[in-house]
Amino acid sequence: MKHIGVIIIYFLLSPCYVIAEDNLIVKNATKEVTLSGYTRTIKSQSVSAEISGKVLAVHYDIGDRIGEKPFIEIDPTFVDFQIKRTSESLERIEITIKKAQSRVTYFEKESQRISKLHKEDMATESKRDSVLQDLDQARLEIESALKERSVLKTQLSELKERRSRHRIWAPQGWIVTDRNVEENENVQPGSPLARVSDYRKLVVPLSVSNEELSAINSLSREFSAHLEGTPVKASVNWINPEFDEKTRKLNIELLIKNYEGTKRGGLKLTLPVHVKTEGFYVPKSAVSMRYENPTITLKHTGEVIQLLVLGDAGDYLLVAEDERLTTGIELIPVNNGNQSGDK
Repeated sequence: MKHIGVIIIYFLLSPCYVIAEDNLIVKNATKEVTLSGYTRTIKSQSVSAEISGKVLAVHYDIGDRIGEKPFIEIDPTFVDFQIKRTSESLERIEITIKKAQSRVTYFEKESQRISKLHKEDMATESKRDSVLQDLDQARLEIESALKERSVLKTQLSELKERRSRHRIWAPQGWIVTDRNVEENENVQPGSPLARVSDYRKLVVPLSVSNEELSAINSLSREFSAHLEGTPVKASVNWINPEFDEKTRKLNIELLIKNYEGTKRGGLKLTLPVHVKTEGFYVPKSAVSMRYENPTITLKHTGEVIQLLVLGDAGDYLLVAEDERLTTGIELIPVNNGNQSGDK
């Protein structure tokens, strides 16, 4: 979806320039363009289940801010049964391990005693071998029980992880913007149950021309704008380099910095910027009005150029473009006293 900001254009003929008599130069003419767009959430995500089951509780409704409770709780009865059975099996295997360890300790001592008797010809070799075999069997029982315990611990961890997924969480501080589930419903994995959005920060999408983007980029890193008439600070969040062939514009997003009002979508942002337009600004103190025929004199060549005045801009006149005029060219000041006499 493309978000296109509304653009309102005003022609500005009163730039705040301070003219120095020893540095009279031609400047590019500009016009004021007011960009406008509407706020939206900076982030939004869907809430869905990873397991199937019956919904026991839904703790939030549309417009609610997510707190410490889970968004949705799914009936964990069957997984709880499995956890209980696995825990009991672990307890039994622990008992088996202890018994086997006790047998190993006994047969180790017994084998030492029988081996000593065998060396003194007081016990048969078969008796000694029988005790050693019992010792090996007891050790194998421990090894087998330890492996089984490891498997049961893995199963229990898996079951507890599945149990945790019966509680579906959403980011704290986000707001519910859509809800598609009710208590006692059966849900399936992957089905969208709700949507939450982060309105703690607001952004404004705009569609701008190359000239308007250049004007925004020429501003400071944080620049002033108005949100519903309230002064705010804003900055460029991102610029999409993809060019829209139909509108001949680029999509950008502004991030609102310090708005203290109610944060929601649809708040109107206005941002005035100055973009280059046709014509030039020339200082009035360099314009001769002899016989009401406005002219300027180029400092580096002495050439006199007749002007077509398009408007007044404070200390400047807005004049039509002329191939002999370029931005930054210096002009000779006019003697105001003589100029008045000429009039």
